[in-house]
Amino acid sequence: MKVLQINTVCGTGSTGRIATDIHKILLDEGHESYIAYGRDLPKNCNNAIRIGSKVDNYTHALKTRVFDRHGFGSVHATHRFIEKVREIDPDIIHLHNIHGYYVNIEILFNYLKEANKPVVWTLHDCWSFTGHCAYFDYVGCEKWKTGCYECPQKKSYPASFLFDGSESNYLNKKEIFNGLKNMSIVTPSNWLKRMVEQSFLSKYAVHVINNGIDLNTFFPRDSYFSEKFNIQDKKIILGVANVWEERKGFSTFLELSRLIDDNYIIVLIGLSEKQIELLPNNIIGIRRTENIEELAKWYSISDVCANPSVEETFGLVTVEAMACGTPVVVYNATASPELVDEKVGIVVEKGRVDLFYKAIDDILNKERSKYEENCIRKVHENFDKKNTNKAYVDLYHLVVSNNE
Repeated sequence: MKVLQINTVCGTGSTGRIATDIHKILLDEGHESYIAYGRDLPKNCNNAIRIGSKVDNYTHALKTRVFDRHGFGSVHATHRFIEKVREIDPDIIHLHNIHGYYVNIEILFNYLKEANKPVVWTLHDCWSFTGHCAYFDYVGCEKWKTGCYECPQKKSYPASFLFDGSESNYLNKKEIFNGLKNMSIVTPSNWLKRMVEQSFLSKYAVHVINNGIDLNTFFPRDSYFSEKFNIQDKKIILGVANVWEERKGFSTFLELSRLIDDNYIIVLIGLSEKQIELLPNNIIGIRRTENIEELAKWYSISDVCANPSVEETFGLVTVEAMACGTPVVVYNATASPELVDEKVGIVVEKGRVDLFYKAIDDILNKERSKYEENCIRKVHENFDKKNTNKAYVDLYHLVVSNNE
């Protein structure tokens, strides 16, 4: 079996690592595997194919900023890429994120319809079925169900600072993305599956395959971080994000800092320098790290992991923390409550910082050890990446056989 995956990045970030993890298991089983990517340098893939160049990325981004036509740039880059795809002639094409200023969705899907090959499309966010945004729950927008217009998040990713193209984008995507005879959609959560089933993609079969993590990396570890930051006598409340936007709950931690006493310390990982400068004394700010072993050590020494995000299509931070034995507190929003039960943490009403603080306090009063074994067991039983990656390979075999 010959598989081609397409994603914004290769081997970096959560989606890039998912692609290379699948690539590895395919090679281990004797299959032929390729990853096409649009940005940054590839990692952990000996068959990586760059789509376009930095110049293509910049011009695509410019078209987005001015005309709000994200996904409709990169014309020449995509035509050149399609020629390479014809040469490879894969048995199956697996799409991940096809936004990110690197591929033309109309040209890509015209080829997919012409080639009539099995397609698997993993949706890591909601961009595929909206007229602009990748997430909509934070602003409570439901226009995507019937037709986007006057987008309330026009200046959010993928930002447009001039025109609003959400209405035409929605109609174009609806036409472009429909009409494939053998496409299966994968979502990492039941919540996102329900959203897809209410969208213009509802005609396609939707499979839920949870994101998995590397249990050889995320496990309880010893660390010197408490001594390094002189917080040995503190209860550590940890927060982690790739980018600390409002939807990820940055303001919740600022409010929590005013509620906690001197026995507690908040540690936030993934902050910008500007955000670090704004922090009160009881929050330690750390910049984003690609060192996942360092991240696992922070999870391991923390007493609770707080994930107040209100937009999660899965909740990787929550699962990584539990794998290290750390109980979690999350809001009852989007996919987060699917991961958490009373044995591993607490789910609280969305937006209620007072209840979020109470939940943290309840866990810390019970001690981390009351949750540790259950947290680790839940992850090992449900979120081992060896099993989730194998689920993708099983799906490949299924869709290929259905196409014969």
